[in-house]
Formats: sequence, structure tokens, C-alpha cells
Amino acid sequence: MQKLFTDPARAARALAHTLDEVEIPGLPAPQRGKVRQSYDLDAGRRLMVTTDRLSAFDLNLTTIPFKGQVLTELSHHWFERTRDICPNHLIAVPDPNVTVCRRLAMLPVEVVVRGYLAGSTNTSLLTMYKGGARRLYGHGFPDGMRDNQRLDAPVITPTTKGDHGAHDEPLGPDDVARLGLVDAATWDRTREHALALFAFGQARARERGLILVDTKCEFGVDPDGTVVLADEVHTPDSSRYWDGATYEARFAAGEPPDAFDKDMVRRWVRARCDPYRGDVPAIPDEVREETADVYCDLFERLTGRALVPPAGEERPAERVARAAARWVADNPL
Repeated sequence: MQKLFTDPARAARALAHTLDEVEIPGLPAPQRGKVRQSYDLDAGRRLMVTTDRLSAFDLNLTTIPFKGQVLTELSHHWFERTRDICPNHLIAVPDPNVTVCRRLAMLPVEVVVRGYLAGSTNTSLLTMYKGGARRLYGHGFPDGMRDNQRLDAPVITPTTKGDHGAHDEPLGPDDVARLGLVDAATWDRTREHALALFAFGQARARERGLILVDTKCEFGVDPDGTVVLADEVHTPDSSRYWDGATYEARFAAGEPPDAFDKDMVRRWVRARCDPYRGDVPAIPDEVREETADVYCDLFERLTGRALVPPAGEERPAERVARAAARWVADNPL
């Protein structure tokens, strides 16, 4: 496992200098999401800055060192390898935290594909199943299923987009077109792409000794009406990964799988409060460090190369602003 915090001085600097916000002079006011800041450029382009913020339970909980770099570079890795499955929005990656992409009309649903009865949020299959529900997202589930059990086949579980503190709301697959959120033909293509991307990700993860448990995809349409993959893909923020070598034994013993995702923070919070009611305690530095190591270890396992943090002493916000402004200046249309 790649550990970034064996040097206490390096750890202290990394924890103190995460990327939370960035200001880029000369660009229009950004759209601020849970994790990303997006700037609309000319000629149908968009510049996205992926911060180190960690969002869960509809809250921004903390920052994780190098998290934005992992999400950006890992998405780049997957975008390049899935172009023949589904077109994507990528144009350039001028900085480890910056993506330049095509601007799309984003679909108003998050498309989550799940292969296991897992999760800890209110919209996860496991949480809803343990609450007594057996009809979930339009799919029927039998009694007697166990935590983290593999499903007979992957299922699509769409939700509304709960931006800026609003809750995501579950939808049945047929609800998306029925409610007029997306037209039927576009929704059919979107589902096909989502299932194909999930199957590809599962196969590649399996080759690396991992299980891709579930994944969230964001799609938009371009001016020609083509469905295009956007945002991020198969990252530890948008997906759940388990250790394939230990899953069967731990499942048989009724133990939780060895995980590579932000569930470490979710579990820490859940053990101390109800995150949907009342205040969430501050995430301690040791949890932030451990989570950073998980993100970086997963990056190395999936890509076959170690994450290389940017060199130099420049603060992340200053480096990102400089790189973004330079790319815009060097690429006028």
C-alpha cells in the first residue's frame, strides 16, 4: 500500500495545504458543487477544478490531501480507456486538479449502477433493505439477503440530484422518462452506456484484484443529442471498491469487506452521530491521513503507477489558479 505520511513534516504540510477553494482571476464566476468548481469558457468549453473536499451525507465534511488529484488523474485514466464504450467530455488536463471539457446539457439524474447489496447512505440498497423495503428503485429483492451480498445481476438505481445540501431522492428506472426528466430514447441510451461502463470497470478491477461494487455516472447531451459521459468515472468518490482476495472469506464470516473508498469517513461519522440530524464532529487528522492513503493506494492498484504529488512548495490554490489561467490564455478560440 502506498503511504504518503511516513514523514511527519510532510504529513503536517499536506494536511494544512489541501485544496478547498480556488480563485482564478480573469475567468467568470464559478459554479460551485460539492467537490468541483466549474467555469464556463467560450466555444462550448468548461474548466473544472476538482478540490480536496470530501462530501458525504449531503455535507462537505473535510478535506483529504491529494484527493482532487486522484479523482482527476484516475478519471483521465478511465476516460481514455472507455471512449469506444461511450463518448466523454474530456479535452485536456492542464494540472493534476484541473480538467478542461466540453460543456454539456447535463441530465437531471445521477445514474448509479450497483452489483452488491451494500452502502451506508439513506439511498443505498443496504440501508433501504435493512429498513424493511423489498421493492427498491423498481427492482424486487427477496427476503433473507445478507449485508454486502452480490446481486444476481447489476441494477440501475437513479436518483434526483441533491445539490447544495438537498437530499438525493430515489427513482425507479421507468420514473425518469415517465416524469419527463429525460426523454425515453435518451434514457435508454444512458442506461446502456451505464451498464457497459460498469461491466468494463468490473472486469478491469478484477484484473487488479479488486471488486467494483457500485458506481455513479453523470451524463449529459451535446448539441447533436449524443449522450456523453461527464464529471468523473470509477473513482473512489463515485464508486465503491473492495479487496477481491478477502471478500469471500469476510462475507462468509459476516464481516465487512476490506474497502477502498470514502466509506472509511462515513463509518467514522455513523459511529458517532446521525449525520442527517444534528452536527457532525470534526474529522480528526488521523482519519484524513488514512483516507488519503486509501485513495492513493487505490489509484496505484487501478493504474499500475504511484501517484506523484506536484513538486515544489507552491500552495495548491496558487498552483491551480496559475495553471488554469495559463491554459485559457494559451488556448483561445
